[in-house]
Amino acid sequence: MEKAGFLSELRITVLAEDSVQYESPLLGQHGIALLLEGRSAEGRHRFLVDVGQNSSALHHNMVSLGIQSSTLDAIILTHCHYDHTQGTSDVLKWVGKQGVPVVAHPDSFRPHFVTEPCLRHVGMMPNDSRSEIEEAGGMLLLTRDPLQLMPGLSTTGEVRRQTDFEEVGIPLKTIVADRVAGDAMLDDISVVACVRDQGLVIVTGCSHAGIVNIVKHSIELFGEKRICGIIGGFHLLNASEERVRKTVDALSQHNPQWVSAGHCTGFRAQVALFRKFEDRFRPVWCSLCRINRGDCCMSLFG
Repeated sequence: MEKAGFLSELRITVLAEDSVQYESPLLGQHGIALLLEGRSAEGRHRFLVDVGQNSSALHHNMVSLGIQSSTLDAIILTHCHYDHTQGTSDVLKWVGKQGVPVVAHPDSFRPHFVTEPCLRHVGMMPNDSRSEIEEAGGMLLLTRDPLQLMPGLSTTGEVRRQTDFEEVGIPLKTIVADRVAGDAMLDDISVVACVRDQGLVIVTGCSHAGIVNIVKHSIELFGEKRICGIIGGFHLLNASEERVRKTVDALSQHNPQWVSAGHCTGFRAQVALFRKFEDRFRPVWCSLCRINRGDCCMSLFG
């Protein structure tokens, strides 16, 4: 990867998530979408990481929070699942510009399905096909490599599987050379920021590559061991007690200043994370996080 650089400030706004706070005016949905605003000496840029699956609810939340879609500089799709990608073409239409970068893995548009309890497609939907995205103004940047979004902010590219206890987390299928095959979710990517004086902030979609693998990969990518924060889905919903324990123990060894997990993480895993990290943990919901040279904290909308 080219010279990584640093952000002077990172602002994360959770625009879509499975849950919202008590008496919140925002709408929840099964899915996740996060707005990253990075600031450096060269300026400020906005990136939408995933779009959830309900574009109407996403649009409601953006309007409620005073976020103008026309200010988005790019969209990053962490993997092909419908609850992270459905409505990508809608968002591009709101942006109203041509040539908006849409960053994803080159396998994102493959056949992708489950067979239990019955056959069901769970990947990119027809309204978000390559042609629909391009017609809506998107410029697809499909790569297996890390891609710098701005100095100090990058995608991970394909994440190397290093642990012996992490797995995709759900029995997914694809078709390879006319044969049904298990899907290893190689398209699962994340976004990593390196904030000056604070370290790394790791932003995940579902962590099908394994959240510990993602952390290890991010450290190798930036050459930075300090973990400021980790936010997103960890896909431990149906994980065994052993995997949850090993995951929480492995994350604690990296000593993050805070962890915010939700969406597909699962209640048992959230409880385990809270027990380990105590006040350094909170669930993901529609929230706001500001990280700068002087602070690495998360504050929430009331």
